[in-house]
Amino acid sequence: MTTTNPILEIEKQYGQSIWMDNLNRDLIQSGELKELISSRGIQGITSNPAIFEKAIKGNKIYDQDIETGIKAKKSVLEIYESLVFEDIRNACDIFKPIYEETNKLDGYVSIEVPPNMAKDTESTIAEARRYFQTLERPNVMIKIPGTKEGLPAFETAISEGINVNVTLLFSVDSYVNTAWGYIRGLEKRAAEGKDISNIASVASFFLSRIDSNIDDRIDAKLAQGVDTIEQEVRLREIKGKVAIANAKIAYQKYKEIYSSDRWQALASKGAKVQRLLWASTSTKNPDYSDVMYVDELVGPDTVNTLPPATIEACADHCHPGSRIETDVDQAYKLIDSLKDPDININLDEVMDELLEEGIDKFIKPFESLISSLAEKVNHLATV
Repeated sequence: MTTTNPILEIEKQYGQSIWMDNLNRDLIQSGELKELISSRGIQGITSNPAIFEKAIKGNKIYDQDIETGIKAKKSVLEIYESLVFEDIRNACDIFKPIYEETNKLDGYVSIEVPPNMAKDTESTIAEARRYFQTLERPNVMIKIPGTKEGLPAFETAISEGINVNVTLLFSVDSYVNTAWGYIRGLEKRAAEGKDISNIASVASFFLSRIDSNIDDRIDAKLAQGVDTIEQEVRLREIKGKVAIANAKIAYQKYKEIYSSDRWQALASKGAKVQRLLWASTSTKNPDYSDVMYVDELVGPDTVNTLPPATIEACADHCHPGSRIETDVDQAYKLIDSLKDPDININLDEVMDELLEEGIDKFIKPFESLISSLAEKVNHLATV
């Protein structure tokens, strides 16, 4: 039985940080979060409305604070924020030593602005400011969706010294726009004579959802029937491979952007690169390795945020190695091949569809959580 932890090897030998995509009060109060930091090498946390819906819905651990909110005549939304903000602050405090030990590279806890603001620039800016000021933790990251309306909000937030996790990035172009938005935000701040050395950002690039969407399209084509065996083989060969190829191309863009003169001018003032963060890393198809979105994308100056089951799988059987720059030519060829007549998958259409779905997948649990919280408030108020 091995006593080595592949996660620690990934972090120490290959320069990738492993964060966890999960947060709830049980995790904090039981000491499990501290144990995961110690035993699994977790370096940060990402959260989202779907995670908080699971955490709060039907969990009595929050009831006392809900009752306190009722007595203080808080609205349902205010009670929700009080619950979530406490969890975020406590998680930030637990990760503070990592934040300090890594010179502010890791130790961050991410919280998303309300997802129903994904297409409202001004509201997103206002909420990012309010969250950052209210939470009062240097190692909190405000999550802003990478929509066309979200990116100007992100740029403004960076210029104001707010740490940001840009989420729901699917296409390479959306990542490139995000990276340059980060640079513009820092340039604006530097031009105002303000410190840019304490700002951190990650660009959350989603993976498994891409393969799920494209695999479904391929299965639909195969079900309709294809003209030749060769076409069938080509279609089957693409399954489960587009997300990783897409991510490898994004990493090449990352290297290009952060070797530019514009970036070097900021780096000389102490600016930190905006790291690519691999998100949506649980494998949806049981035919694929449950750690393929970890093993295939290990590389320096990146982050991978994993749900608990993937953390345990990785600790058990990941095979660390720096692979982010292997088979890059094949990655470009694979993406180009999607345009071929016998494959004919419009990647831009896929990415647009995934972004809309992604917003919806955060709005629905957020609305469901607020609705169930309202029911709980009504119940507790009458007990």
